[in-house]
Amino acid sequence: MAAAATTSPAPAVVWVFAAATCIKLLLVPTYRSTDFDVHRYWLSLTHALPARRWYTDASSQWTLDYPPFFAYFSRLLALPAPLVDASLVSLPVPDAPPSFAYLLYLRLTVAFSDLLLLVSVLLLATDAHRKRRPFLALALVLWSPALLAVDHIHFQYNGFLMGLMLLSLHFLEQGRDLAGGVVFAALLCSKHLFLVAAPLCFVYLFRHYCCGRGLVRGLGRLVLMGAGVAAVFAAAFAPFLYYGQMQQLFNRLFPFGRGLCHAYWAPNFWVFYITLDKILAFLLRRLGFNIQIPEASFTGGLVGDSSPFAVLPKVTPITTFLLVILAMSPCLMKAFSNPQPRHIIRWVSYATTCGFMFGWHVHEKASLHFTIPLALIAMDSWEDAKHYFVLSIVSCYSLFPLLFENQEYPIKVLLLLTYATLMWVGFSSHFAANSAQEGKNVNEPGSISKKNSFVGWISCSYLLGILAIELWSQVFHHYVFGNRFPFLPLMMASIYSGVGMMYSWMWQLAWIARHT
Repeated sequence: MAAAATTSPAPAVVWVFAAATCIKLLLVPTYRSTDFDVHRYWLSLTHALPARRWYTDASSQWTLDYPPFFAYFSRLLALPAPLVDASLVSLPVPDAPPSFAYLLYLRLTVAFSDLLLLVSVLLLATDAHRKRRPFLALALVLWSPALLAVDHIHFQYNGFLMGLMLLSLHFLEQGRDLAGGVVFAALLCSKHLFLVAAPLCFVYLFRHYCCGRGLVRGLGRLVLMGAGVAAVFAAAFAPFLYYGQMQQLFNRLFPFGRGLCHAYWAPNFWVFYITLDKILAFLLRRLGFNIQIPEASFTGGLVGDSSPFAVLPKVTPITTFLLVILAMSPCLMKAFSNPQPRHIIRWVSYATTCGFMFGWHVHEKASLHFTIPLALIAMDSWEDAKHYFVLSIVSCYSLFPLLFENQEYPIKVLLLLTYATLMWVGFSSHFAANSAQEGKNVNEPGSISKKNSFVGWISCSYLLGILAIELWSQVFHHYVFGNRFPFLPLMMASIYSGVGMMYSWMWQLAWIARHT
């Protein structure tokens, strides 16, 4: 069966995509966040107003703050919208709740744009030099509970953007560096948060594509790559440069005044920094020191200029930038000294992990930027599979607060449990099949049986801790504290998930140090 799936992936593709589409259709009437209103407004904005007003219009609080290629994408999605419901593209946006046709259309635009993700995953999953099973690779990505929750319940277009990223990685892995660089430039012009991977891509392309081929040929390739990337950025930004709106556009793209943390703390390094500051402030006040506690609280859920720290030094955007580059530097050195296409997915995943762990105003949804690519290399080794198993569960659990309404609670739990079961069965059968094909004896070091357990006792204990925190948040917190400390469940979930994310970052760093 495994061999058939590898040689003829078409039935697996149809089955996996059809099942994912059915799930998305079932999720149409579920909760939708303010991001639904944001993209609803962007459709109207790009359809009703000329491009020169896209980044200057302030008639709504949902101002356009994505790069121009995404604005063009919204404009494209708006073209057939009047045939469904004229209010989809009318300004001002009606205050009345959207009709079912209105809602269905927007939901389907997300599902339709996932076709790019499907193509990109299939290209990567069927690379001949990797022992991947297309069915499992497609299922791991298209059935990702985190992606389903963020895009098809919460409402965003991450699947489309991740499709661009994976397409770029496919070209780079195949040695088609020019195509990979151009597609990556298009990705940056669609969502600027992927800039965190730009240093790694620049170093890799410079060394792998331009260097070591003679001065004249290398210079020619550098000019060719530069021209290709410049052409992409010109197509995106030239109209707004002509309108004299570049300053306004960049102010929209990089609102540094939003502060270090998002309303709900992303589970990264800054969770521990903030927590340490609060503990130190509490202890010092108990010891008699005059410590001023900021009026605005990190746990108050406010988005804006984050409150200053009570004890520890205040963090600035430049500090986070330097920390990201410092954390990324081992990978940058590896890419510079020995650029290898077979490692590009790992390197880009690690770069985006560094941005998530140490970046400025990181959203918890940004974990998709590295969990989705890591799903495609999870079948490369048993250790990769075990790492991804824990990481994907932690990533999904960290997104639970996004879906805070009671009717969505069974859905997010069921999606996570189903996906965990899929990983357990899929990875076990995949590596068992590989061991059988390679003729390994169960007593040999490379066999699955010698691993003793899919998840070791430390990982198992950590995952059980997630269950304990969820039981506390949903059941015991109310009985113990009543209405007091409403921030505590969110804080506990963020800190505990941050432990898993820190482990993943260190695991990836250790792998890069050992293997590349």
